[in-house]
Amino acid sequence: MTQRTENDQHGTEGKNTVVWTGEWVAERLGVELNGAAELPGLVGLALRRNPKRAHLLVSQVLGKHVPQRPSVVYDAGYGLGRRVRELLGDEAAARAVVLGYAETATGLGHSVADGLALAPYVHSTRRPVAGVAQAGGFEEEHSHATSHLLLPEDRALLTGDGPLVLVDDEFSTGRTVLNTVAALHARFPRPRYVIVALTDMRSAADRARLEKFAADLGTRVDLVALAAGTVGLPDGVLERGQELVARYEPDSAAAPAEAAPAGVTRVDLAWPAGLPDGGRHGFTPAHRARLEAALPDMAARIAAALGETGRTADARVLVLGNEELMYAPLRLAGALDEALPAEVRFSTTTRSPVLAVDHPGYAIRTRLTFPAHDRPVDGPGERYAYNVAPGTDRDRRFDAVLALVDSAGDTPELHAPDGLLAALAPHTDRLLLGVVPAYVPPSPAAPDVPRPRTEVRTDMPAPLRGPAFSSYAADDVGWLLQDFSDVTLEAPTEEREEAIQRGGAHYAESLPVEYQPSAEYQALFHAALETSAARIARAVGAVTETVLAELPQRRKRRGDPPPRPVLVSLARAGTPVGVLMRRWARYAHGLDLPHYAISIVRGRGIDTTALRWLAAHHDPADVVFVDGWTGKGAITRELAQALADFPGAAFDPRIAVLADPGGCVETYGTRDDFLIPSACLNSTVSGLISRTVLRADLVGPDDFHGAKFYRDLADTDVSRHFLDTVEARFADVAADARADADALLAADRTPTWAGWAAVERISETYGIHDVNLVKPGVGETTRVLLRRVPWKILARRGAGADLEHIRLLAAQRGVPVEETDDLPYSCVGLIHPRYTRGATGADGRAVAAK
Repeated sequence: MTQRTENDQHGTEGKNTVVWTGEWVAERLGVELNGAAELPGLVGLALRRNPKRAHLLVSQVLGKHVPQRPSVVYDAGYGLGRRVRELLGDEAAARAVVLGYAETATGLGHSVADGLALAPYVHSTRRPVAGVAQAGGFEEEHSHATSHLLLPEDRALLTGDGPLVLVDDEFSTGRTVLNTVAALHARFPRPRYVIVALTDMRSAADRARLEKFAADLGTRVDLVALAAGTVGLPDGVLERGQELVARYEPDSAAAPAEAAPAGVTRVDLAWPAGLPDGGRHGFTPAHRARLEAALPDMAARIAAALGETGRTADARVLVLGNEELMYAPLRLAGALDEALPAEVRFSTTTRSPVLAVDHPGYAIRTRLTFPAHDRPVDGPGERYAYNVAPGTDRDRRFDAVLALVDSAGDTPELHAPDGLLAALAPHTDRLLLGVVPAYVPPSPAAPDVPRPRTEVRTDMPAPLRGPAFSSYAADDVGWLLQDFSDVTLEAPTEEREEAIQRGGAHYAESLPVEYQPSAEYQALFHAALETSAARIARAVGAVTETVLAELPQRRKRRGDPPPRPVLVSLARAGTPVGVLMRRWARYAHGLDLPHYAISIVRGRGIDTTALRWLAAHHDPADVVFVDGWTGKGAITRELAQALADFPGAAFDPRIAVLADPGGCVETYGTRDDFLIPSACLNSTVSGLISRTVLRADLVGPDDFHGAKFYRDLADTDVSRHFLDTVEARFADVAADARADADALLAADRTPTWAGWAAVERISETYGIHDVNLVKPGVGETTRVLLRRVPWKILARRGAGADLEHIRLLAAQRGVPVEETDDLPYSCVGLIHPRYTRGATGADGRAVAAK
């Protein structure tokens, strides 16, 4: 392994201690960096709190986490652009467009575009811009902020047939690039793509996946990187990494101040009017020429503001960009470096949380933490500036810091007592602030440029994800919901029932008090899960294999890329099933499928704002709606009607379910009415999320529906236990599941709606005369006992163990169970329409009286 000297990395004089900024991690975790000899000079290692990967490769030449000479940062990207030009040839290079990834590679991508014969450039963004419609988007499942928006002023940047050059800082697995290419190729197909990264760290399997992907797509995909290699990880590295993070995190929380805070001097940059601040909306060769002409004057203004600080050769000056604003600060830092004798360094702030350890063999020495100040799509949160405070190494201290933000980030939060400027001030003698005007396109794109099928508001929030919302892992599901955790929505079950039946309220306007299971009931749940885990796993496999096989037929369009289903579960019963289907696709096929949860409300329809979000980020033809089971098919009908009324995007109304005892859908794992343990509980088996809420005073016409996150129930949460127990049986049932799927694909699966007919008959027989008060099947009957005020339970004679929890709940609530021979379901729950508050059951609770 080649090692670098501290002098090489930090530019300090007189230090020749051999040090690689990955040594600290490598020694403690046994991590090995294998590959090109120059790799250790390009990357160091750090640790982060992450459930999937503890180590983090930290680039020494990106200008994000490690302050670096601006010439080193710019030359790395520019040189890669020259190599792409050589690869493509002059003719193809002249038609190329460069796309960089937010936030880390926005400056790198811009530098690549400069090297590629001044190619036009655009980068993805996490910041929506009011009045600017999206041209597309894609998901980065393993990022801290997963949703990327594409907002070019001229959509011809994406619609041309020249090569598209995609630039990221590191090519680790390739999933993000595949997501991007699949999303763009579905809408704007082109014959060639080039992927550019500083380092290519893919495994052999990842390389094979990209080759197959390109072949299936019928396009060419090349890759250019400064260096290639792999990271060797010993067994148990994740657990030991997490232990190290937990041990050192308290000391990493804040960099100590070593001087009185510096005052802030605002610098008038005289940024050229109308010149874009970066590639968020596109950056053309004409823009680049204007910037080049203006750089010397802007550097002179900064030098004047620095005064004597910049006029000595031993002074150190940091130009600090802000998240996606990387290229303009980088070019200003380069111009300033040419104008001053002082040593100029460049880096930017970031949203990525990383452990800091003040050791020369560790890549992240110090960390400054401050609240977000640019009001991003994912809301408020912490942001970070790394290696800006000197820590114990006084030679690393900056005599002056110039913080550069765009005008959208020049907010009260920036200037607050805990903001970025206050965090920087104690660590330098002179603090400057420069503001670049945030560019907003003056008008929509020309009308002859193709537009997405559905225009959306660009200020819609990103999906909520765990652990901030739900106990599921962040990549298990993205919730297209609002967080109502701080809103009081619960009402006693009897009061809710009375209000619902008398027409005074809709069931989705309030929440029942969450059922807290007794020890006996919890034991029953665990026993049922152990008994049925293999059966559920087999049904999960069958329905997932069926979905994967059906999707090409659903699309029925020429020239499509290989289908990649986007799972959209109907919250909340469908969500555990969606997570399990996602896990099966990964287990059986190595597919990493996007998965979201969306609200649908009987009688009020689906969340149309969430549909618009989906249409903006994915091809609607790839969306597969997922639910847990069918009863009488009310939600199946509700979804079909809602999608028929939805303008602009053609979503397929068919639902994939684990169990279809009602005969209401075409895509299912089984039609048996059996106990699915996720129906036994409420939020504690569904990521601690409530059922969804739709109330006019809380949900506006452009808002997502809402739900609550019951954090206080974490001690009784079995959500992940349920998933892990079922997933552990995948290997045991794989062959049977595939055989079931083959049989289903060959069978006549036309819905019979037998469940609906049975419900109508039961409604008439028992004098209810309202099918909405008849809840068929094990799952729906369980819901009745947990959420509503049931009148009685009909149980098919001989149903056995599948109904043990039903009998226990019924006994606890004083609800009679009536055995019957003539029942197509295992059981049916009945709610009597003539509800009164006077009658009570054996447990003292109010019940309906006939």
